[in-house]
Order: sequence, then C-alpha cells, then structure tokens
Amino acid sequence: MATTITAGNATNGLKITPDNTGILELKTGTGAGTTALTLNASQNATLAGTLQVAGVTTNMYPIVSGTAQTAPFTDNTRADFLSIPSWAKRITVMFQGVSTSGTSIVLIQLGTSGGIAATGYLGAAADLAGATVANYTTGFGTSQAASAATVRHGAISIQNITGNSWTANGVLAASNGAQIYPMAGSVSLSGTLDRVRITTVNGTDTFDSGSVVNIMWE
Repeated sequence: MATTITAGNATNGLKITPDNTGILELKTGTGAGTTALTLNASQNATLAGTLQVAGVTTNMYPIVSGTAQTAPFTDNTRADFLSIPSWAKRITVMFQGVSTSGTSIVLIQLGTSGGIAATGYLGAAADLAGATVANYTTGFGTSQAASAATVRHGAISIQNITGNSWTANGVLAASNGAQIYPMAGSVSLSGTLDRVRITTVNGTDTFDSGSVVNIMWE
C-alpha cells in the first residue's frame, strides 16, 4: 500500500489516506482517482502519464536502449530491432567489432508495420583512406568498400525530419587498418517507423561471431 493523496472532485474533495510503508501516491481524476505519480521509500519517482515542461510544446520521453545482439544472430544475414515506439524521433545504431563473411557493404534499413523498406534511399558513404565515395538506394550504406577482414566500430544517428521522412549521418572506423567511413542520407517511408535492420547489400553475407550491434531511441 501507500500513503495516498487523492484529488477527488467537487463531491469528493482532497483525501489523504495514510500508511507506514514510506511510499507516497498522488491520484487524480474523479472518485477513487487514478495513480498519477508514485514516490517510493528510496525517493524514486514513477510518472504514469507524460512529462511536459514550460516552454516545451511536446511530450518529453526518455532515452531507451535496445537489447544488444551478438552474432551469430538468429538469421545471421541480418539483425532486426522491432517495436520501436511511434514517439521516437532519433535512433542511434551502434557497432562494436562488426565483421562479415564477405565484401558486401553493411547496410542499415528502416521499416514500418508493413515490412522493411528496400527502396527510396538517397545518400552516399565514403572510404577516406581510399578517397572514394559510393551512392546507395536500398538502405543507408555504411562505407564505400569493405573486405571480409574489415572490423567496424562507431555509431550512426537516424533523425526524423518531418512526418515519415528520416535523415541519417554518422562515422564508422575500422580497427584492422587506418580506415574511416563517413556516411549521410535520407529516406521517406510509407508509414510510421517501427523497426531497423542491420544487414548487407547482397543480403547473403553473414556476420562473424562476436559482432555486436544495438540501437537506442529517444
């Protein structure tokens, strides 16, 4: 239980129901009310609704980390992150020691409840060591070239620009050589983004054991 402060209404006004647990609940609404805020005995707060701050015209949401996936993945040609909430405005894709079985470029694709979008991407990625650039249309390419020995580290940020349109930019680096891979691009989806896939351009190269990928959203 908890010590409860209930806002009530014109008929049932402010009500305080005490106990000795050290927990405090604030209830709003009519009648018995609905718990809006809970403060536990360790001073941790749980807010049931959304948080708004003066001068901020939209809801505030936390930074949420996904569950890291370590290769071999269930289908080792890709790692999928599903159930991204509709309020997410920025997604960061992170790579640690990511290597593949072949020379196909590692690709980031976005998707909706209807599936992964594999067309409509605009942008390019470069290999600064080789001073070369390549365009990609089936996803966000993360480099211009690669080999089976390439071991990637870094992060790529994907931001909502308006509606269902997203931009991406970031830099990866290889730990097996002096290689830096900057990239940028954009895509317009057919609906609300709810998933991200990390795969390769050919879709058949597999990820080497120990490759780690994860995302976070905010």
